[in-house]
Amino acid sequence: MSGITTFDSTKSFMKDILKDITIGKVQLPDFQRGWVWDDERIKSLLASVSLSFPIGAVMMLQTGNDEVRFKPRLIEGLILDPQPEPSQLILDGQQRLTALYQSILRKKAVDTEDIRKKPIKRHYYIDIERSLNPYVDREDCIRSIAEDRIVRNFRGESIEDYSTPENEFEAGLFPLNQILDSSNWRMAYQEYWWNREYGKNKIMMFSEFEKEVISRFVEYQIPLIMMNNSTPKEAVCLVFEKVNTGGVTLTVFELLTATFAADNFNLREDWERIRNSHLKKFSVLQGIENTDFLQAVCLLATLKKRIKKLEEGEAEEKAPAVSCKRKDILKMKLEEYTENADKVAKGFEKAAKLLNIQNVFTPRDIPYRTQITPLAATLAVLGDEADTDGVRKKIFQWYWCGVLGELYGSAIETRFAKDLLELLDWINGGPEPSTVKEASFDPERLNTLRTRNSAAYKGIYALLMRDGGIDFRTGEPIDIQTYYEDNIDIHHIFPQDWCKNHGISQDEYNSIINKTPLSAKTNRIIGGSAPSFYVEKIQKTAGIDEFRMNEILSSHVIEPSLIRNDDFNKFFETRKKAILKRIEKAMGKPVIHREEE
Repeated sequence: MSGITTFDSTKSFMKDILKDITIGKVQLPDFQRGWVWDDERIKSLLASVSLSFPIGAVMMLQTGNDEVRFKPRLIEGLILDPQPEPSQLILDGQQRLTALYQSILRKKAVDTEDIRKKPIKRHYYIDIERSLNPYVDREDCIRSIAEDRIVRNFRGESIEDYSTPENEFEAGLFPLNQILDSSNWRMAYQEYWWNREYGKNKIMMFSEFEKEVISRFVEYQIPLIMMNNSTPKEAVCLVFEKVNTGGVTLTVFELLTATFAADNFNLREDWERIRNSHLKKFSVLQGIENTDFLQAVCLLATLKKRIKKLEEGEAEEKAPAVSCKRKDILKMKLEEYTENADKVAKGFEKAAKLLNIQNVFTPRDIPYRTQITPLAATLAVLGDEADTDGVRKKIFQWYWCGVLGELYGSAIETRFAKDLLELLDWINGGPEPSTVKEASFDPERLNTLRTRNSAAYKGIYALLMRDGGIDFRTGEPIDIQTYYEDNIDIHHIFPQDWCKNHGISQDEYNSIINKTPLSAKTNRIIGGSAPSFYVEKIQKTAGIDEFRMNEILSSHVIEPSLIRNDDFNKFFETRKKAILKRIEKAMGKPVIHREEE
């Protein structure tokens, strides 16, 4: 049985590949990044070719597949008007081929940069005599000269001039942009030296240079992997990422941008429109990335496909899956994107409003940014139906189960699809979603929540504000206005300095159990004082009586008598139990104690 292959492996003359580039037969897919090679790397590449050393394989893709269309662009430095349709696109080898095209085929100076990343323009030469000396490093034979072909000292004075062919002949420097068609330069060189002293030696030297160096460029072959036009788009993009040596992996957004560009649609501009018109209105959405948005759009597009097939009588197990994996996003058609983009944008707006209701106001306080994607997709499908109390109650329970159950740390794309289907089904009277069923919270986890690196830490911080936490000093509840105006953040209840002086372990006093949301001014009053001291101080300076102060402390699930007596241990255990009750209320289910397990 013969194997099926989507590529051919061969060798091709470098000069033929470069010629195809100059006529536009070979171009770049527009998702390729710009050319970034510096002067030193170009010289090293030229030295390798001059010695017939390998410079790596080049990978190309045949065009002509309507399912794998990318907007093409000419290689950097080439201008053709009108721009022809390419027959091949470079997937790997852009930097090398651009460096070779600009330095040995293009007659203009090469656009590159120096070691300080400063843009410079350079012509490349090879020293004829030195290149024939086996004891001289070949890279030392390659010279790059400024655009005007004049070498200057630090005062800007000319010390070497190669601006005329005669000066090149005299110095024995061969311009590498003549190397694939050197006959005219050679004839002028021979004519120059014909009747001069040592001229015969110079001419003989050039003959040897032709055999040892020029011939290597002319006969140089590059390993070529040609992917045929039956290759799926997913494979093309995956292969590009695997072989990309430019150091920066392309995102699915950039790849889809190139795909849509083939239909004259600018995805980048549309994303900016959506960000400016919808997402920028909400601080909590400022961290949403274009890939998050595309995932939500893909969820809606694949959901529609599935529903259509089911309505046509397709069995559930055979109907298209709801998904937002990379391969599914790359398969998305332009019409599917345009049909769903604005719906999803409104879904993100609704998600932001619901997050604000849960006292999540800023990107740094979002427990899981990724959880917003299925939330926005669900809200996009529900539309106005999501604005009822019963629906919101279920959405909030699902949200907190995901946060406090810490279920969005890995394998999130699969969970996204399940969440969308199961959450919609639950809202319509179906069973609880997997996220709600699977979520559990271990009481001992509270002791280990110490920084914002944990989703559950940020979730409990939001719950303490949402469930009525009042600022110690102002007596105001924390909403979006006071959050920003009073610079609310999470702070220690028993101050760190006091805890250190009283032998409390760092693990305990840094736990979320000993922290609560407070304004910056309140925290400054607290300082490093004993709780009993700062509570009395706040009462006096703010004119708060003891009964009201106890109410304020209780709103943070702090037992007033314990904090007034500086009893850290009892405070810690009591507050832990109180926070667990808040967690149970948010998740709609009891926490699981280890002994119960």
